[in-house]
Amino acid sequence: MSPDHRPHDKIITMANQIARFMESKPHAEGVAGLAAHINDFWEPRMRRHLFELLDKGGEGLRPLVMDAAASIRRPAAA
Repeated sequence: MSPDHRPHDKIITMANQIARFMESKPHAEGVAGLAAHINDFWEPRMRRHLFELLDKGGEGLRPLVMDAAASIRRPAAA
C-alpha cells in the first residue's frame, strides 16, 4: 500500500468508530452527534482527508458518516 493511502485508512477507521457509537441513537441525533464530534475534535488536516474520501464517493465509510457529511465543516485547501 502506498503512503498516500495510509492516512485515509486511519480516517476511515476513526470516522466509522464514531459512526458505530452514534448508530445507537435516533438517526437525526446520530448524524448531528457525529458531525459535531468531527467539527469539535478533528483538526483541519484530518477533515481534509475525510473530504478527499467523501469527494471520491466515500468508499469504506459507514452510511451515517455519509449522512453527516453535509454538516461537517470543510476546511480550507492546504
